[in-house]
Amino acid sequence: MPVKKYFDNHDVLANILRGLQSQGKRIVFTNGSFDILHVGHVRCLRDARSRGDFLVVALNTDKSIRAYKDPTLPVFPLAERVEMLESLACVDYITHFDEETADELLKKLKPDAHAKGTDYREETVPERDTVRGYGGQILICGDKKSHSSREVIRKVQHLAQKRPVASARAAKKKGSGDHGSSSSKARRKAAPARRVVSHRSG
Repeated sequence: MPVKKYFDNHDVLANILRGLQSQGKRIVFTNGSFDILHVGHVRCLRDARSRGDFLVVALNTDKSIRAYKDPTLPVFPLAERVEMLESLACVDYITHFDEETADELLKKLKPDAHAKGTDYREETVPERDTVRGYGGQILICGDKKSHSSREVIRKVQHLAQKRPVASARAAKKKGSGDHGSSSSKARRKAAPARRVVSHRSG
């Protein structure tokens, strides 16, 4: 039976984490949309997990993404984003939050460390004051920022725009070929039959 990773009840998750911390386990927390999962996400999550014993990932809800980031997003709804993260061995617990930042959730869960990607510096992490306030640590994880969901979306849109043009050219080329072939067949069909004359020697 698979281990339960997703908890929509923050109080239940907080109690689980308190129990782990009472056993001396170090809890690392990170948050984000994780909409189009790419290698940059995976590297960041693996690095964050390596800094402690358990990794908690808090996902922005669909509502919060539309309100605070982009009204046309997310590409994948919360349930599907949860399922994708559940498949990663480096992720131990998953939850969600509706707010613009994870401050209120951090106050409730109080993880030992809050991890963000390399597009942040410690001084630019939005929740830094909250984490420092309860004695937590800020971590910067992952490799140099060279991947993003927005870039993936732009590439897909670019390819989608090029595809109709390529398809139209291919169709035109095929049509020209068919026309030429049909004309050749018509000419062969219309050509008169040669008359064979037999000469007899007398």
